[in-house]
Amino acid sequence: MDTSMVVELGRQALWMTVLISAPLLGVALLVGLVIGILQAATSVNEATLSFIPKVAALAVTLAIVGGWQINMLVEYTRSVFMRIPGLFQ
Repeated sequence: MDTSMVVELGRQALWMTVLISAPLLGVALLVGLVIGILQAATSVNEATLSFIPKVAALAVTLAIVGGWQINMLVEYTRSVFMRIPGLFQ
């Protein structure tokens, strides 16, 4: 196993992390931005006010994309395990 193989495995792992986390992070960002704008417009400065909408939005998002996320992780794990015999030649 050479350096380029290690770098490639690391790159793929980081890309998979980005793909898996992007939907949840995007929804949390969007909901937080909307709640922040509403708080600024109404002068309500309560830090805990955005917690419940974010949790609810993340739960809905996870219910929608959770199956896709699991499938992506399973396929990635299978591809890594299939590479193991060829790594040490």
